[in-house]
Amino acid sequence: MLRARRQAADRGQDTGRLSPDRRILLAAALASLAVGVWACWSVTVDDAYITYRYSANLAHGFGPIWNPGRTPVEGFTNFAWMVWHAPWVWLGVPLPVVSKLTAAACAAAIVWVLVTEPRTRSGAVVAAGSFVLFLPTWVHVDAGLETAPFALVVLRAVVLAARLLRDPDVVVSSWEMPALLLLAGTLRPDGVLGVGPALLVWLWLRRSRRSTWLWTAGGGALGAGYVAARWAYYGHPLPNTFYVKVGVEATTDGRWIELTAATLLPLLAFAVAALFRSRTAGPAALVLASCTALWIIPALSAPAMDYLSRFAWHGFPLVCLAAAWALDTVDLRRVAAGAAVVAVGWTTVAGLLAPDGPSMVNYGDDLRRAHIAVGLALADTDLPADRRTVAVSDAGAIPYFSGWTATDYIGLNDGRIAHGADPTEVLQADDPSVVVVTSSSPRPPAASWRTDLTPVLAGRELVGVAQMRPEYFQLVFATPDVAPQVRTALDRRLAEGRAVTDARLDPGYSRWLERVLGLS
Repeated sequence: MLRARRQAADRGQDTGRLSPDRRILLAAALASLAVGVWACWSVTVDDAYITYRYSANLAHGFGPIWNPGRTPVEGFTNFAWMVWHAPWVWLGVPLPVVSKLTAAACAAAIVWVLVTEPRTRSGAVVAAGSFVLFLPTWVHVDAGLETAPFALVVLRAVVLAARLLRDPDVVVSSWEMPALLLLAGTLRPDGVLGVGPALLVWLWLRRSRRSTWLWTAGGGALGAGYVAARWAYYGHPLPNTFYVKVGVEATTDGRWIELTAATLLPLLAFAVAALFRSRTAGPAALVLASCTALWIIPALSAPAMDYLSRFAWHGFPLVCLAAAWALDTVDLRRVAAGAAVVAVGWTTVAGLLAPDGPSMVNYGDDLRRAHIAVGLALADTDLPADRRTVAVSDAGAIPYFSGWTATDYIGLNDGRIAHGADPTEVLQADDPSVVVVTSSSPRPPAASWRTDLTPVLAGRELVGVAQMRPEYFQLVFATPDVAPQVRTALDRRLAEGRAVTDARLDPGYSRWLERVLGLS
């Protein structure tokens, strides 16, 4: 009885409003999130510009395709995110700004859930504090991808199912769970897995209601229609990226699992502990089942593009909330408060110690100096349409800013390469005017992504070198007829890129802080 009264007072349940302490915590958490998002505002990852290119082509009437006038290829895995950005193209709003503000709003909604759902102050502190003080949270909100919206959708589904587990008569709209499943599945293909456990709980506990099955059938029909339409338009049942990555990323040495477990150790330990309390066992089991569903693919495939544990972060709000539920059951306030401080401190430090943390916080300046500068330079050239062709391996900012017809010789945005064609033969057949090679030095490698570069670069001139990091270069080669124009434009844009950035190459936190504080 005393515990129930204390929990009700913590949440302000007697008045139907948040208690003063909880409102202060909410304000502090949102302020911390805002500071972090501001500090990482310059970060937009190269992959985001892939989605932006599809959004721009859709907005301009070409459809969701990579190259207008060419065979459609589905080089993105975030359909709803891509469609969301298209109207903003018409309004002239920079798409990175749209991404950042949308993701920030979703992250703020996650903070609201993590502050209001726990029953005790200690629970709210561990959930919200771990979330907003975690460096990867700031980067993922700003990065330009669907990470934060997707995490919010999964969190909402799990919260609804957890409420049902605690009280089968709680009000949950019959349309909401199928809608969340659809939204998750169109934000990411694995969204169906993430929302699946919550959907199953809802279906079981509301199985006697006719509306449950009607809305589920309606959602299923819409989902099937979406899959059929995609298949008919692109010619394949799965996104093009799947056919490239399967086999390339179909193995793991366990490092992804080790890094995730070490980073989230206290939160995961609390989530497991919640399994052994009757009141939290069901919700905790739901969280762990949802995280397992979200994490099974990256755990087995060790994805190459998993910067700052992006795929683990999809389930990060869930483990924050499960940890809060565990602390809600601790009767001794000081013990719960101490555990919350330890967990928040551990998670904060683990985020700062992430192996790619120092490079990611400087990513925006580095990309502006290299890839964006190259893309803008190509756009500046006054070449006829049939000569505005480029081949790239980093198929984000360069194709987006150039607007040129682009061959992605990794194959993520090329159906021929994704389905088995030799990339060397594809490049020789396309014969692009410009070939951009990613290299660890100012000299091109002999091969890159199964591509024999020697015959591809034969007869082309090196017209520019854009350095992103100490061992990360974009080497620009052009055919003799376009080389003078491309070289002139590159010289100008690369100089501009160096002028508007800090001109440093070291991936350190000191560099980031000096730039944020206006010291460089």
